[in-house]
Amino acid sequence: MDKSRYKSSFLGKAFPFIGFAVIFAIVLFIVMTGLAEARTASDAEGLRIAEKSVLRAVISCYAAEGKFPPNFEYLVENYGIRINEEKFIVHYNIFAANIMPDVVVLLRSDDMVRR
Repeated sequence: MDKSRYKSSFLGKAFPFIGFAVIFAIVLFIVMTGLAEARTASDAEGLRIAEKSVLRAVISCYAAEGKFPPNFEYLVENYGIRINEEKFIVHYNIFAANIMPDVVVLLRSDDMVRR
């Protein structure tokens, strides 16, 4: 009689569902972690490409005009630079027309994008 009581208990019936839920949670965690890592890698690559394109345009301007662009807007208007301003911040600091400007491209944080 003791065995039949264990077979009909709630835990005995729920065990397959609990096992499935645990396995599902583990797989879901692994997938979410992988997606987060992929997003981080994608953001880093986008940042690298954005900074490289701005620097190329700065050098192209210097080669064509003999001086560095006065500001970032000049590059946008005259050299076709397109940066996703919702995702990136471009710091363009020029000291003189014949000295390479400091160009820094930063990734906006999620809090800044939502505002």
